Amino acid sequence: MTPPPAKLTVLIIEDNDDNCIIMSAWLEHAGYRVVLARNGARGVALARSIVPSVILMDIAMPEMDGWTAAHALREDPATKDIPIIALTAMALPHDLARAREAGVAAYLAKPVSLTRVLESVQSVL
Repeated sequence: MTPPPAKLTVLIIEDNDDNCIIMSAWLEHAGYRVVLARNGARGVALARSIVPSVILMDIAMPEMDGWTAAHALREDPATKDIPIIALTAMALPHDLARAREAGVAAYLAKPVSLTRVLESVQSVL
């Protein structure tokens, strides 16, 4: 693992506690600062306030799904350029097309390896 050049922030927007714990630990070990949001609405608010380097976002979440959150972030001048990596169990071709339409930088189908998550974060930065 190559450490990031500076303490870059990864915002994880995910409602599954186990996924949050595992991805947070992995990314912190790799040298990233990690901030967590448990739903899309909170994630959008946090992204606007902290302006993270990258966002890892689940798609199926309570309060605001990942598609809606991605569109909200793309419409806001303060967050429109933050790379978003979609994390989802929805892996059909139309889901990938919807991800492109939402402006995500990468699309990872669950279950995904932690190595692949880290590689995706590094590739969009």
